Amino acid sequence: MSFLVYKAINVRYDLVSKDYYKEELRYQDKIDGYKNAAKLSDVIITQDSANVTVELPKELNGYRVEGEVFFYCPTDDIKDIKFPLKVDAEGKQIISKTQLKKTNYQVKLTWKAGNDNYYTQKEFLVKK
Repeated sequence: MSFLVYKAINVRYDLVSKDYYKEELRYQDKIDGYKNAAKLSDVIITQDSANVTVELPKELNGYRVEGEVFFYCPTDDIKDIKFPLKVDAEGKQIISKTQLKKTNYQVKLTWKAGNDNYYTQKEFLVKK
């Protein structure tokens, strides 16, 4: 019984982000971003042995895109990492796996192209 109490006290629970309330206030922006992103083809996230590639919808090629790629680990906030969204002419961004941990992430993409804001999130397992 003592062992169970010890384990329960020492287990980390990082299931809520530190900016939870601030994120709730921006929830309507996410809803609008989801709606805008749903009008486009899917964001594609792939990986090879060294890199993770994030590819925005082809409909946005030619637009100036600004935003953020957030690799969110629901079980361990130490593994969370954000990158500014910097896509090439084909709408792709390559991220080195050396910056990521081997774990399940929710990849949250927020971006702006033209006058429209977009948001999408995808489950992604980084393999090493």
